[in-house]
Amino acid sequence: MLYLVRLVACLALIALALSDLRARRLPNGAVLAVAGLYVAFALLSHGVRTELPRHLAVGAFVLALCALFFRFGWLGGGDAKFAAAIFLWAGPLLAVPVLLIVSLSGLVLGLALLAIRACYGASEARLPSFLLPLAPTRGVPYGVALALGGVAAVWLPLLPHVSPA
Repeated sequence: MLYLVRLVACLALIALALSDLRARRLPNGAVLAVAGLYVAFALLSHGVRTELPRHLAVGAFVLALCALFFRFGWLGGGDAKFAAAIFLWAGPLLAVPVLLIVSLSGLVLGLALLAIRACYGASEARLPSFLLPLAPTRGVPYGVALALGGVAAVWLPLLPHVSPA
């Protein structure tokens, strides 16, 4: 059952990444589903259930921090909520590795956008159709990087040296 929850969470993460690529939107319902799936996972898993308060605290901290980033215009509102859901899954044990994965993924994505802009200019009209989701004028779809970090947060606890979950 726990593997099914992990799989459904990953499908939701992939759907959110694709939504961000296509429309630069992260639907609240899907983000809430990712967070809710962690709560379901924790309640179904005896070992993780005791960790739920710590995971909730990490998620709340990330939400507060990202809300501040949103206030300064450094991050979109959907990204802020999505980050909180991702770090709810990560908890204190995986917060740093997941942050590293999200940061490096975001860096690669940003560099790809810069390369696309250098090759094709800022106009979407010159872009090949397969690159339209990465049009530099549309901004960085940071939900893709967050989703990659989310997949890591979902599956990394299966490694024997990371967690008993």
